[in-house]
Amino acid sequence: MIFLGFLDNLIHGISLGSIYAIIALGYSMVYGIAKMLNFAHGDVIMVGAYISYYAVSSVTGCFGLHPALGLLLSVSICTLLGVTIEFLAYRPLRKAPSLAVLITAIGISYFLQNAAQLICGSSTKFFPYVEFFHNKLFTVGELSVSLTTIVTIAACIVIMIGLTLFTGKTKTGKAMRACAEDKGAAQLMGINVNKTISITFAIGSALAAIAGILFGCAYPSLSPTLGSMPGIKAFTAAVFGGIGSIPGALLGGILLGIIENLAKGYISTELSDAIVFAVLIIVLLVKPTGLLGKKIHEKV
Repeated sequence: MIFLGFLDNLIHGISLGSIYAIIALGYSMVYGIAKMLNFAHGDVIMVGAYISYYAVSSVTGCFGLHPALGLLLSVSICTLLGVTIEFLAYRPLRKAPSLAVLITAIGISYFLQNAAQLICGSSTKFFPYVEFFHNKLFTVGELSVSLTTIVTIAACIVIMIGLTLFTGKTKTGKAMRACAEDKGAAQLMGINVNKTISITFAIGSALAAIAGILFGCAYPSLSPTLGSMPGIKAFTAAVFGGIGSIPGALLGGILLGIIENLAKGYISTELSDAIVFAVLIIVLLVKPTGLLGKKIHEKV
């Protein structure tokens, strides 16, 4: 019985960690190529969740579309939003000090939160995708796993495989890797750096939309601050695994989800977040670049 409880906590931890990993991929890709931290990324998750809510929900003023169409619409709009944010807010600051970029990112974050509150209201809404899954459970012996958990883990695996193949096999993916190594040299070789960074933001924002829907299925309460804490934890996961590394984002996200869920189950729900950040501090003291991060030697 103790082992069954541990296994249940472990599976739910992997599911939560899969969501963190998908969000962390956006942070890692943008940092790896543009060398900037997009702290508005968490709020793109919230935008994606709201778009899917209004697309799928059948209440007054909503469209009542099929969840698959809601997902497609959410991904499309968030992709456009990510490219727009990069073009209007970040591209003019490409050569600005990192502090200016950081302040801009925080400003965009607050802008998106307040815009969502003005447009959608501050009241909490119930996420409609939960009804689509109908709380379906799959039972193996005495262990029950929800369809939401299976879909979340499967989505993370598919996204990781797809991104790995994309960055390793396609021309655009190789251009992204070249920009991550040296943007100046990449530009001399004929790579359009601005276009490559825009594509990176587009992919990261599309992943944020998917993560927003998955997070809404796991925690069905929808509010304008939905993306704040998942965004911070996903950034923590990216640093934990080694920011700039795609496998690091996966490893950091999964480990973070497992640690958080086990802390809730065996130590304290109130202290779970503190335990997560304490583990991060310990890891960074031992390995400052993260678990899979590489030490970068700067030329002087």
